Amino acid sequence: MRDIKNKLTSGKNTSNIQTRKGKSFGYQVLGFGAGGGIPFCSLIATGGTITESGDFKLHTFTGPGTFTVCSASSVSDNNVVDYIIVGGGGGGARTPPGGVGLGGGGAGGFRLSSSTYAIACTPAQPRGNGVSGVTVSAQGYTIVVGAGGNNGAPSPSPSTRGGSGALSSGLGIASAGGGGGANDGGGGGPGGSGGGNANGYSGGNGYGTGNVPPVSPPQGMPGGAQLNNQSPAWAASGGGGGLAAGGAQCGQNAGVGGVGGGLPSTVFGTSGVVHPSDGLYYFAGGGGGGSRANTAGTGGLGGGGNGFNPGPGPANNGTANSGGGAGGGASSPGPGISGTGGSGVVIVRYKFQ
Repeated sequence: MRDIKNKLTSGKNTSNIQTRKGKSFGYQVLGFGAGGGIPFCSLIATGGTITESGDFKLHTFTGPGTFTVCSASSVSDNNVVDYIIVGGGGGGARTPPGGVGLGGGGAGGFRLSSSTYAIACTPAQPRGNGVSGVTVSAQGYTIVVGAGGNNGAPSPSPSTRGGSGALSSGLGIASAGGGGGANDGGGGGPGGSGGGNANGYSGGNGYGTGNVPPVSPPQGMPGGAQLNNQSPAWAASGGGGGLAAGGAQCGQNAGVGGVGGGLPSTVFGTSGVVHPSDGLYYFAGGGGGGSRANTAGTGGLGGGGNGFNPGPGPANNGTANSGGGAGGGASSPGPGISGTGGSGVVIVRYKFQ
């Protein structure tokens, strides 16, 4: 009985419990102090939608936000982040009944941090600013995601050029919005990629200038130009420019929009618009030109909207969060109403293990 009492005494039980707690607490402190939860010594950040792709974390912003570095790594190389920044795509124009086909919207500007990640596009054209990325520190970085341009304001004039897309920015880098597609009273707008010209407009070439403001390498291409001596005057209009190619000229190739740029899904996740033939994800495709009489243009890879064939009604919008330009509308017998540009996107990528 005495032995049993000794084993069950309150003092011994208390001593045992304290010993367990002491060991448990000691392990926790040891594990934390030795960096047990972060063996790679990666930076720790919040903001956007966070996903993992291999050894990398991706922060995808489809709207405004803040990329917050809560804790920088003690290893300087681990504080270098890559990025994709795509501006909002340009919108298409509108015109009253009996007007011409309308130009496609230009794609939003596309900027990629490293030339190591070649853009797969047609024609092949690597992109990047020639540096490995941006070095970040423990602070917040404001992220701006540009909206797509409107499809031509209905007032004060019933015939207006498409609205330009808004710029996207982050980490000190900005990508311009795409230029609006032309109506029959003026040329396509300038921007990251330029808007396409409208058939029937004879004031110069009528295409929107791309890579505005200028950066190297270019963030986009010009829109489709006026084709001389075209007939009839309401043939397919010029496509909006894209990342890798300018928009097709009016009447040529049915006003096809500019081709966008693609990225292997293993590099920046599954953002952008997947193309079924190669499985790559594309951004910044120009919008196809509209047509009053012919087949309308097809939007470029990367979210460019298709142009509208003869008849009233809206053309296709650029795809959201791709920076794709809007498809151009057409008129006869009703008014020509184009699509709206696709919004942009910002993606930040860094190695975490």
